[in-house]
Amino acid sequence: MPIFEYHCDPCNLNFECLVIGKEKPVCPTCKGDSVHKLMSVCGFVSKGAGGGGTVKSSASTSSCGSCSKTSCGTCGSV
Repeated sequence: MPIFEYHCDPCNLNFECLVIGKEKPVCPTCKGDSVHKLMSVCGFVSKGAGGGGTVKSSASTSSCGSCSKTSCGTCGSV
């Protein structure tokens, strides 16, 4: 099952949430329901001719100016 990323408008928090069926996500900090789904970076495992698994990401550059990660919970970059 996929875990989606959301943004809470009232408290400006980005968080992940597993939503099943028609459930509505709720912010874990302020318990508000004024949240919207964020566009997530997609990762996949490629098992090419060599048979080894290599993790690849659809994002090639960092969206965070302070580190080399493509998604950062510290600064909120996604």
